[in-house]
Amino acid sequence: MKPFSKALWLNMVTCFGVHAGESAFSYNVYGSIRMQAETVIPDNQQSMSAYRGLRDAYSRIGFNAAYTFSEDSSFFTQLELPFDSANFRFRDSYDQGKVGRDEAENIRVGLIGLNSPAGTITAGQQWMPYYNAITFPVDQFSSFYSGFATYTTFRVKETLAYESPVWNGLSFGGSYSTRDGNIRSPSRIDDRRIQAVASYQFAENTRLAIGMDDRGNISGYKDRLYGVTLSHASGPWSWAVKYELTDTDNPNSFYGDDAQAFNLYSAYFHGKNTYKIMLADVEAYGEAVIHLGIDHRINEDLRLFAEFYQEQETAAMTDKQAGLDGFDANISGGKLLLIGFRYDLNI
Repeated sequence: MKPFSKALWLNMVTCFGVHAGESAFSYNVYGSIRMQAETVIPDNQQSMSAYRGLRDAYSRIGFNAAYTFSEDSSFFTQLELPFDSANFRFRDSYDQGKVGRDEAENIRVGLIGLNSPAGTITAGQQWMPYYNAITFPVDQFSSFYSGFATYTTFRVKETLAYESPVWNGLSFGGSYSTRDGNIRSPSRIDDRRIQAVASYQFAENTRLAIGMDDRGNISGYKDRLYGVTLSHASGPWSWAVKYELTDTDNPNSFYGDDAQAFNLYSAYFHGKNTYKIMLADVEAYGEAVIHLGIDHRINEDLRLFAEFYQEQETAAMTDKQAGLDGFDANISGGKLLLIGFRYDLNI
């Protein structure tokens, strides 16, 4: 796929379901229930005991609509709400609103946008350009534990973003997030946020992306993240390699200066099964990580998944049915097994 923002592209496919002879206006209501049963064994059981339980894997319900006013220009909007199926509440299963604020993350995506030959502009809470370009290629697992082996955040409120068309394999994009929007997002960063990314499709199925995430001049100190990802797909095989480096002079930074993250992800598709593996080394946030998974597609709407996850230090593991509010670095990592299902519905 040529555009670097696959997550945004998938939304476009849904939004722009308008063909010749159809109405200029289209809309879609969708939902996805995702739940897992897990057995979690932390390394430090004095900090958190082993347990078995259910956990939501980012269920959601959403609505999107588009108005096409020319062959290659459209106005679109999307609203997506999280549903914590394990706790039966409309909130994000990770950001439950108990760390640093009382407000839970009750909107996953809320945006308006314009698509034209000059590119795509979006405003609101949305998937960030850095995540789409750098992290998404290695963030392919189905469970709650997908996406932790990175230093960036996924979605930020009050964001204005741009994505260019593809010119001879080259595309670029960027975003600006307000201070108020950034601090009310899971990153909890009390300053504006700026991102810039570029991508080059130098072979039919091979893509190189570079990106910068400037998380603000916190307390007068710079706080930046740089990343590069190389990805490739050939027949039933696909793989991606990601490298990230922090650049900060803030002595209170959680990760510190020159922290590095390496990710190697690979998947193999065979029949109705997808076999996945990710090996990662994320300094100060998980350290050595092993993630294995199998997805089995029952039909177009239903899939089952089973995964094994192990981290050397605490990054993703929390108390039973807890999210960010259950994070405790003293857990010191551990391992887990899980099985789950995902059921998608489009109306």
